[in-house]
Amino acid sequence: MPRIQFDLPDRFVFATEIQIYISHVNQGGHLDNAQLLTLVSEARVRFFQSLGHRESDVAGCPIVVGDLVAQYKSEGFHGETMRVRMLPHDVSRCGFDLVYCMDCVETGREVARGKIGIVFIDRAARKPAPVPPAFLAQLAALQPVA
Repeated sequence: MPRIQFDLPDRFVFATEIQIYISHVNQGGHLDNAQLLTLVSEARVRFFQSLGHRESDVAGCPIVVGDLVAQYKSEGFHGETMRVRMLPHDVSRCGFDLVYCMDCVETGREVARGKIGIVFIDRAARKPAPVPPAFLAQLAALQPVA
């Protein structure tokens, strides 16, 4: 079976640190699949908060996750601190991909990478909506992080 191949961008515009708690670990002793998504979701919320938005109101529109790609590169363990870096990428009429990379702060070991498909929603029609121009301007002003 072919594995997902996912290349990372050269730079990111957001980074946050999140610790792996015991509740994130499965019976195999490493980061659980569902808990990886929990950590990435927390990072996504922090990304929008860093721009002054809640996911229920990003420049006037709520957002939803339309799809998600995750590729493990190594195991994550209880007590490790993960650095999650993100970059908005492939902006389309109604959304964009939020590319992420998760690595261990202490060792630099990459744990996971992937992308989250963000879709803007027209609240009344409950259908995809164009990305608000004010938010596009914010994205254009983002600067790379170390």
